[in-house]
Amino acid sequence: MSHTQPQLRIAADLVIGFKQPLARANESITLDAGNHFLLARNGRGKTTLLRTIARAHRPLGGRIEHDGQIQYVPEDLRFDDEAPVAAIFRAMIPRRREEAFELAERIELDVRKAFGKLSTGNRRKTNLIVAEFSRDPSKPSILLLDEPFSGLDAYARESFEEIWSRSIENTLRLVSCHPDYDSMAMPSALLIQDERISHCTGSRQTWSRLKLQLN
Repeated sequence: MSHTQPQLRIAADLVIGFKQPLARANESITLDAGNHFLLARNGRGKTTLLRTIARAHRPLGGRIEHDGQIQYVPEDLRFDDEAPVAAIFRAMIPRRREEAFELAERIELDVRKAFGKLSTGNRRKTNLIVAEFSRDPSKPSILLLDEPFSGLDAYARESFEEIWSRSIENTLRLVSCHPDYDSMAMPSALLIQDERISHCTGSRQTWSRLKLQLN
């Protein structure tokens, strides 16, 4: 079936892992446009699930289907260490380059600096800007973001969250993260616990409630 909006469908028989299973879906899961969080304790399969969705890793069983262009932004994504941020933007962002440079200035990312000389937080800013502004806003997109907030200051994080809120109609974001405050709203979250992948929803759902389910 064709969709004008992005959609991600995880079959109930999905199994992720390497030689041995890490986790399996215990239900069919459908994610639509909007922001969704991926939560688990370290080593339980968050990155493996993102890589499996991105088809960088084969599932041990079952299937994942999607509508929309997928971009996967791993936690350790690196560009050429000698390349200035401005050159990366010019190479990777074909349409919305002016917006990218404006955001970089607003969140104090020095685009003249070489990527290899950036702090961890500024490398994250570079990666997130490339992911956001290389999207074609006229087409459905799926962004898989692995620990995108690690090393980011509060203002930069809020700036990206504001951008996300303006594009939820045609963009599906699945965000792996370790939330840093209990009241953080998470109305849609994938949880990996007891080697099971499940989907929790609720308009009043917060990190403080969800973390009690993780083991």
